[in-house]
Amino acid sequence: MPSALIDLSNLGFAWPGQPELLDIPDFQLQPGESLFLKGPSGSGKTTLLGLLGGVQQPGRGRVSLLGTDLGKLSSSARDHFRVDHTGYIFQQFNLLPFLPVLENVLLPCRFSTTRAQRASKRHGSIEQAATQLLGHLGIRSELLSRRADALSIGQQQRVAAARALIGQPELVIADEPTSALDSDSREAFIQLLFAECREAGSSLLFVSHDQSLAPLFDRSVSLSELNRATPAPEL
Repeated sequence: MPSALIDLSNLGFAWPGQPELLDIPDFQLQPGESLFLKGPSGSGKTTLLGLLGGVQQPGRGRVSLLGTDLGKLSSSARDHFRVDHTGYIFQQFNLLPFLPVLENVLLPCRFSTTRAQRASKRHGSIEQAATQLLGHLGIRSELLSRRADALSIGQQQRVAAARALIGQPELVIADEPTSALDSDSREAFIQLLFAECREAGSSLLFVSHDQSLAPLFDRSVSLSELNRATPAPEL
């Protein structure tokens, strides 16, 4: 049995002056696994993602990624560790609108030598890696020099996915990335995402309140099943 990619143990978190929002005794995500994490707004999903990225620190317990206890790293070390090993797809995509498509995808490689080296080793250069990845995701070569804000919503979503996947991060976190798409487009995008995660060897943690998507994943978990706290509204 391989070591867990994510391992949470006795995790507790509360915002200052608030009751405990998260009380998770035990949770693991395995290498290569696709996991659907569901829960309503305010249930603590976004806070949990911040803890997994080292953006927030737990009040107690351990958040371990790739065997590294994030709580034992300095703030700058957590930032470097996050960009080296985790790719994010945000609900609003968070592309830089003034940058061309290609430059948006290359951003993780500008900040992470690890991901740049992986991309170059596999494809010859980070530019070739980005171009091939975008092609797999249905972004035509003539769009690579176009500003990100000139693309359709569906195209922006695929660019965001390519940015998350470049350089083969061990973990891809997708936070409500399909909320702006119709049902057919949602499933098509998820199947593309599965294929690219398999190609990169990445685990996928997909966060959504849309339970109709859950059967597509290896495993589905409700945050309410993991969390012993009674969540208050997130700040």
